[in-house]
Amino acid sequence: MSEQLQTDFELPTKLVEEVEEISREMKLNKEKLMEEVRKAYQQGRFEPGESIGIIAAQSISEPSTQMTMRTYHFAGIAGIKVTYGLPRLIEIFDAKKEPETPMMTIYLKKEYNNANDAAKLAENLVERKVLNLTKKISLNLNENSIEFEVTDKRKVDLICKVVKDNLKNVSVRAKEDKIIIVVKTEDVRELQKLKEKVLDLQIDGVRGIRNAIVRKEGEDWIINTIGTNLRDTLNIKEVDERRTYTNDIHETLAVFGIEAARNIIIREALKTMQEQALDVDIRYVMLAADIMTFGGDVSSIGRYGVAGAKTSILSRAAFEETIKHLVRASIRNEVDNLQGIFENVMIGQVVPAGTGMFELIVRPEE
Repeated sequence: MSEQLQTDFELPTKLVEEVEEISREMKLNKEKLMEEVRKAYQQGRFEPGESIGIIAAQSISEPSTQMTMRTYHFAGIAGIKVTYGLPRLIEIFDAKKEPETPMMTIYLKKEYNNANDAAKLAENLVERKVLNLTKKISLNLNENSIEFEVTDKRKVDLICKVVKDNLKNVSVRAKEDKIIIVVKTEDVRELQKLKEKVLDLQIDGVRGIRNAIVRKEGEDWIINTIGTNLRDTLNIKEVDERRTYTNDIHETLAVFGIEAARNIIIREALKTMQEQALDVDIRYVMLAADIMTFGGDVSSIGRYGVAGAKTSILSRAAFEETIKHLVRASIRNEVDNLQGIFENVMIGQVVPAGTGMFELIVRPEE
């Protein structure tokens, strides 16, 4: 029967194409390679009625208990901590709106793929605000003005222009390396607020990018950033938009769509586990990512996401907020059809999985 199974099914077209390409490149016997791939593919399939959801949950969760609550530094760069381990895994599966350490991995186009262009771009990417270019700030209450000295005289005109463009009802003048902003108010608190607003004005760089590090990976010069702004970064001519990505799932969703967000969930979850030498089959992570993105948006695996959206009342009540779910179902006159595994376990019935998926009817007279 097993031999029959191995020859009766068709391999996916993509897999057949890859086998043909590899056998051609490496000069292998195509028929023998196809046979081995068929065997491996057959072993990788699951039986009808197998509880793959539970197996996937166990396969991801059990190794995750071995993870450490640690963060690590970029090599040679002090003070930059990147979230990894269990905190990062929780971020991914909870689909947090803002990751603790937002990062981008920027690839360059062929013509700019060299150390000089990479270093230049990295420098230009980092966001600089007025605060970063000032060395002395003071409030002149007699003239109702804000006065500050800049570290680079060449930036004086640019700062003046940015202030004029972003603030109304103020007059700006420059005097050597000093900029004076006169305000039409005598309220000290208003002056203080305006000072904070001025210091927060962006002068150059890409908004949200706090640091950028250049490294070489194989033939590619890659820029890793702390902070992320995918939409603006992709508009830069040197950036290869086909390979550049961010670890922020929601930003990926907004820029590239739901399929790209699914791929980022898979990539980030696997990378986080592989960082700590945990070997989890990619298909389990893919299944979790599919469930999280099935509705066209990114949902967390929790009470307000996947678990809270189950159709079974008993299953929702067994997870969290028991009384709330039971009371709400009573008010709405909802019915639980006992189609899932958890609710059948709760009431002591055979679960609809494996041999419990079907019923046998015996007719003794026949």
